[in-house]
Amino acid sequence: MSNLLAVPFKKTYQIDVASAARTYLSDNGDTHPDAVKTDIKQWHEMRQKIVGLDIQLEIAYAPVFSPSVVPVTMRSLMFERAAVVFNLGALYSQLAGFEDRSNVDGIKRAAAFFQNASGVFSYLRTSILPHFQIPPGEEHSPTDLSTPFVQALEYLTLAQTQECFWQKAKIDNLKNALISKLAGATMNFYKNSLSVILDANPPIRHLYPSDWLSHIEAKQYHFEAVAQYRRSREELEKSRYGFEIAYLTQAQLAIKKGYDVARRGRVLPTILNDIQSFQDIIKKELARAERDNDLIYHQDIPTGSLLPAIQQAAIAQATIPKELSYPNVLVHYNQMLFSSLMGWGTREAINIYNDRKKNLIQEELVGVARESKNTAELFLQSLNLPASLEALERPVGLPPSFLKKAEEVRLENGPAKIEAAIEDLYRLSRQNYKLLNEAMDILDQEASEDESTRENLSLDRPPSHEANAHLVDQERRYRTILDQAAISDETIRTKWDQWERNISELTWDEAELEASIPSSTSSTTQPRSSNTTDIHARNLRSLLESLSDIYRDRENLIQRTKTLIEADDIQPRIMKTASGFERLAETVVEAQKHITNPAMFEDVLNDELGKYDKFVQWMRNLEVKQEDILGSVKSENELFLQSRKDSEIIKAREQALQSLDLSYHKYKEIIQNLEEGINFYNDLTGILLQFKDACRQWCNQRKHEIYSLSRSMQFLTMSDQDNQSTAAFDNRGELETTPGQSTLGRSTPGRPTPASKVQQEVVSPPLTPRKIFVTDLNSSDWNLRLLEWGIFLEGRTDTGRRGD
Repeated sequence: MSNLLAVPFKKTYQIDVASAARTYLSDNGDTHPDAVKTDIKQWHEMRQKIVGLDIQLEIAYAPVFSPSVVPVTMRSLMFERAAVVFNLGALYSQLAGFEDRSNVDGIKRAAAFFQNASGVFSYLRTSILPHFQIPPGEEHSPTDLSTPFVQALEYLTLAQTQECFWQKAKIDNLKNALISKLAGATMNFYKNSLSVILDANPPIRHLYPSDWLSHIEAKQYHFEAVAQYRRSREELEKSRYGFEIAYLTQAQLAIKKGYDVARRGRVLPTILNDIQSFQDIIKKELARAERDNDLIYHQDIPTGSLLPAIQQAAIAQATIPKELSYPNVLVHYNQMLFSSLMGWGTREAINIYNDRKKNLIQEELVGVARESKNTAELFLQSLNLPASLEALERPVGLPPSFLKKAEEVRLENGPAKIEAAIEDLYRLSRQNYKLLNEAMDILDQEASEDESTRENLSLDRPPSHEANAHLVDQERRYRTILDQAAISDETIRTKWDQWERNISELTWDEAELEASIPSSTSSTTQPRSSNTTDIHARNLRSLLESLSDIYRDRENLIQRTKTLIEADDIQPRIMKTASGFERLAETVVEAQKHITNPAMFEDVLNDELGKYDKFVQWMRNLEVKQEDILGSVKSENELFLQSRKDSEIIKAREQALQSLDLSYHKYKEIIQNLEEGINFYNDLTGILLQFKDACRQWCNQRKHEIYSLSRSMQFLTMSDQDNQSTAAFDNRGELETTPGQSTLGRSTPGRPTPASKVQQEVVSPPLTPRKIFVTDLNSSDWNLRLLEWGIFLEGRTDTGRRGD
């Protein structure tokens, strides 16, 4: 039988985890319970992995040393966490107790288990119990999860660890000085454990079995005696016989105290036998030492108060299992139960990050690229480029670039596409106005009903025009936005009207287009271009190609950024950061004070967005490069114009080509404007649908208030009529009472009661409206009278409104 103590488990009971978890998830958050049904199942099977707050799940644990008494029941998962960690420490102590310490390997394993047990209790005391608060309304608290109780077990398991080290040192025949120091530290750990128990306030000693306290105290004296005895052996080796006797005397005093405690406290027989055997050894050694000193050595014997204190060598240390401190060592974060659930602040932080990514690519990249390209093209159009070059390089027919642009418009059936898009734009605009008007109709109808109700009832609530002010303000803002959008729609329409003819020309076939463009073929009247002109033309063409390269670089840069954005998932880091915040607020009270909000993730968001800074910088570099090229284009074009011989035919061809090129760009601009407008209206439609639904819910709530008030008013009217009718019967003498008979027709021996008249006069009185105020009722009266009124109506057949 082991002479060390093993902490028993806190007994727990089966609980309905699944129902409580599903109810909590349904009432809190956006995640449907079915989305995490696997997690709920695992939770039900592995309750030791849960960590969190109160979800109205009643968890029960019996006191550790009283498994048969009524368990302590609390609605707190922190209670579950503390109890589970407590049982983990108990498990380590039991594993240590099962080891065979008759050999060195068994001693080593037992010591390691006891150190883990002490580490678990230390973690429970320092990391969990400070956050474990008893919820309001709890009649019983788990006192075996108090700090003193757990700390006493922490010292106890440390003492038993140290005892294992002392036992191994004795088997290894180490020096007496070292064994004495190990025994002294063992004694001190037992002493600390007992002191915590006896000095605790409120008291906790009654929570421990009496034999445990006797065991700990007996062990304290036992190892004090061992330390003194081993020190006496050291003094004997040094031939200091007087000090040997002094230490043996102290050992004898300590072991006698230990024996008395063990005998009275009914400790384990192995403990009592160990102490008794050791007491006999000390007695014999002391007798021998005194005899030898009296006959041979004659050395002075110092008193106990003059002896140096026993030195200590504490080797035992609390070892917290790494799986407890860092659960992700055992289970990856993404595989932890409910790791996919997010609170509002976490979810909003992810949404904010995604919105910022979207805004970044639109504002810093796509928008900048579009604006830069438009700036460059407007600049080139002002210089009549590239039309002047193409007119020179291709004096007859259409340049390939123009043929490609015209083919694009022709294949898309450009004019019809624009007309259809404009019609969609107007249709969506009308639809949004309609949604807004319907929302206002709902509010107007409620206001009309509210005004009508006030004619019959005195309502203690603001009138509709005051209560719905926030909704009306929203409507005004939305209508202003729609009005501004309608102005933009008309601007697009006007632009189309102005360019419809030119854009339609782009849909002509190639022969028609070529016929519409003047030719500048060589003739006796057409001078040839000079070598200088050709050189400047080639330079301009090279610069325009460089400009096209910049366009492509921008598109590639935007595509690379979009690819990164699609693969960029900030959720794991946000969830990891959120778990850190939650560790700081592990109690219900702290959670209410430290509700995770998006602002808490601002550093994380900025750090993650930093990966896109290089793309923004590259876009800016391309902007600088474009400005340099446009400056060179301007200078080279001036030289080109100066070297070119004037020709009316060439000018006419240039203007015609320039007109076609400008028509193409206007086509693309109108299409882009229409797409943006349609996307705007589609987004606004969703917002207005939500607004309309909000108006409807607000009105339904107001109607429900009126409905509840109306029913309570009718009930109160009925109650008044009951009282008046009963009083009238008593006054007229139509309902007489005699001893043993009540006015409600409950007969006792005596005069019969006219029950038919009671039913006619009392149960079915006339329903006369009476104006009262809502404030005449308190909440308890209100609920009681509504309940009574519902029961009363179930029995009525004369109102024609059964179940109303």
